[in-house]
Amino acid sequence: MPYELTPIRPPSEARSLLVRATRNCPWGRCAFCYAMLYNRERFQVRPVEDIKQDILAMKSLAQEITECSQGYGDFIEQVAMYNGIFWLTNEGVKTAFIGDADSLIMKTDDLVEVIEFLYWTFPTLERVTSYARAKTVLKKTPDDLKKLQQAGLSRLHLGLETGDDELLQYVDKGITAAEMIEAGRRVKEAGISLSEYVILGLGGEDRWKQHAEGTARVLNAIDPDFIRIRTLRILPGTPLEERVEQGEFKLLSPEGILREERLLIELLEVNSQFISDHVSNILPIDGKLPEDKKEMLERIDVVLDGPQDLRANILQFRELTHL
Repeated sequence: MPYELTPIRPPSEARSLLVRATRNCPWGRCAFCYAMLYNRERFQVRPVEDIKQDILAMKSLAQEITECSQGYGDFIEQVAMYNGIFWLTNEGVKTAFIGDADSLIMKTDDLVEVIEFLYWTFPTLERVTSYARAKTVLKKTPDDLKKLQQAGLSRLHLGLETGDDELLQYVDKGITAAEMIEAGRRVKEAGISLSEYVILGLGGEDRWKQHAEGTARVLNAIDPDFIRIRTLRILPGTPLEERVEQGEFKLLSPEGILREERLLIELLEVNSQFISDHVSNILPIDGKLPEDKKEMLERIDVVLDGPQDLRANILQFRELTHL
């Protein structure tokens, strides 16, 4: 029984059941984003009944794997992974992610129905998460967001990217810093865990400082549960690639990226988990703020103030991430 899979997910959802509620991105105009690449077809909201059928198909697959594993002890997870099913554990399905890029755009009652059906189908579920655009959050009422939280929506992943208004306009994010703050606060007020994404290097050589300062200002105003760091990668076919080729946008060096990250961390006044969980990141800078700020800054300083050959190795790694 076939089912659709969402083509994108956060790294933190690598072991999650992937439910495709929407197809593609309703915005699809960000100058840096691979949505420009996968969004070749128009955005679509899938019918609730189709989504439910996919969930039932995944339930059937989970049951089949569980039955095949009987008599072999607690090997359900191993059998599942051997067959490319990473979301099934010995205790059942623990986490689910609803995609694609902005499932919150669904009608609230429809999304509630999908979430509740997920928990009904997989009683072992502990977490259901989704991507969302901040602009879409602002179109939901506080009651809408509370309904989703009560249905079991555990966390929303929002792409802040930058808190600088000039940069937000430059990359055609379609939102202002003030709106980002309001959206983030609404998510938290609804009792939904909030993960905000930041792209290091998005300001290039010319705007790196305002990027770090503006981003810290927005994050301080939101105080998200998670701050997840990405480093800018120039993807083929995106408007930003064209600007790089024309010399309009100058990429920040690896040392510059680290100085930008250092300034960002230094300016943050939040109670958040700071996470570098993407292959694009130069250094795995992780920690709980504010407790680990000093140690995090020291880890960056070790590289910035260290031997030239260490910085050269970082540069080599940085070039490899652009392949």
